[in-house]
Amino acid sequence: MGILDGKAAVVTGSGRGVGRGHVLHLAANGAKVVVNDIDGDEAEKVVDEVKAAGGVAVACDASVDSREGCKALVDLCVSEFGRIDAMVNNAGNVRDRSFLKMSDEEFDAVVKVHMYGTFRCAQEAARVMKEQGDGGSIVNTVSAAHFGNFGQTNYGGSKGAIASFTYTWAVELARYGIRVNAISPLATTRMSATAKVGGKEAGSGPFHDPNANGPFVAYLCSDDANYITGQCFGTGGERVEVVEHPKYGNGIYREGGWDVESLQATFKQKFGSFLEPVGLMQAKYHYLENPVVPSKD
Repeated sequence: MGILDGKAAVVTGSGRGVGRGHVLHLAANGAKVVVNDIDGDEAEKVVDEVKAAGGVAVACDASVDSREGCKALVDLCVSEFGRIDAMVNNAGNVRDRSFLKMSDEEFDAVVKVHMYGTFRCAQEAARVMKEQGDGGSIVNTVSAAHFGNFGQTNYGGSKGAIASFTYTWAVELARYGIRVNAISPLATTRMSATAKVGGKEAGSGPFHDPNANGPFVAYLCSDDANYITGQCFGTGGERVEVVEHPKYGNGIYREGGWDVESLQATFKQKFGSFLEPVGLMQAKYHYLENPVVPSKD
């Protein structure tokens, strides 16, 4: 007996890496799984792994960059397994480029998969879950890149949007028993190989097993986690961490409100030490002496 016996799930982008790990852990805990990847051969390999271990899975190469592809995934889950209980939005891509050089095509290619794909897959799944009448689980994928990471306007921006999706859908879907959470996975994959963190060369960090994120996703999709919604978690390695929601923090106050002169006299002295760090893995705010302006000489 597994904690997901009788449940059916879709995992997007699950032919390799983090998504593959999700599938293996969902199936090992009793779920029937739709393995989705635009590389159909890789999806079939994961299905074979699941079946070899005694589980149940089917492959689908639909792309989440279209409404039709997202709907096809949910329809396949229902036609094969009779229902859908979990939608795990994992599919992703990168087109890294610095902000001033990024093209519309590079921006759109990432937003279509991450932001639109997550929105559409979740919506298609939630509509069916609502009709089924017994709840369900949506698990999105965010990233520390949404804290700010060089060259990732499209990716980091999409992940920030997905975090906000998670908070909003949790509020809207609670009335139907549908829980919405997100993970920020720690993993070494083809995608992570492009990311530059803290000024280091891309792909230079230590290896982190992508499969280590799967157990927590399986837990979030289970009835044991039926009270958890609207949360983002850092997963992978040895950790499970709550990612704190955006919130109002330190403030300065003046009776009657602020004028420009009062801000000039007060702000830096009172508030400078409380400014938030800018960029992934930065320890403190670095720009009290101004961002560099190139010399015109």
